[in-house]
Amino acid sequence: MERTLILLKPDCVQRRLAGAVLQRFEQKGLRLTALKLVQAGRTLAEQHYAVHKGKPFYESLLKFLTAGPTVALVLEGREAVAVARSLIGPTDGAKAAPGTIRG
Repeated sequence: MERTLILLKPDCVQRRLAGAVLQRFEQKGLRLTALKLVQAGRTLAEQHYAVHKGKPFYESLLKFLTAGPTVALVLEGREAVAVARSLIGPTDGAKAAPGTIRG
């Protein structure tokens, strides 16, 4: 079994979509093994997204992530990372296929 971390960011939480998003993962055969509501501070956001430091969108990303609560999920299942990535769609929502979480 493989595990993956999924972050349902503040916009998802604010729009009350967290339950529906979790249900979509479960329908794909992934099992919830941990869930935590987190109010990310700047330090945590900087650590998690350190790979983007220096990029033009970095500051706006940090501001977005610290604007409200995030739901952190650990999901488990066969090929959990690939299943989750396929369901979520690409980072750029404009490129996400219809039917994906971002599409």
